Amino acid sequence: MKPPPLLDRRVVVAEDAFVKIVVWRVPEPVPPSTHGFKYRLAYIVAGECVVRYDNERGKGDHRHFDDVEEPYRFITSDKLMADFESDVARWNHEHNRT
Repeated sequence: MKPPPLLDRRVVVAEDAFVKIVVWRVPEPVPPSTHGFKYRLAYIVAGECVVRYDNERGKGDHRHFDDVEEPYRFITSDKLMADFESDVARWNHEHNRT
């Protein structure tokens, strides 16, 4: 059975947009990640995931911005949150959302 998440939060940020954050502490890193967290941070606009940070077995830490996926260097959970928030703000700016 999967352990309960440390954090499971959905925050509505606009009528058509929300942020969903789920973080678990795992007993062993999710390969090839080297830290003890499994996470999924997503920004959903009009039913589409436009920014996502996650880690999964085989891929490790990575981020999605629009249609681009690239590796992400996990340093700390605070840095992860700051980078995600920065990308959400950037996406909103680039798409003329306030």
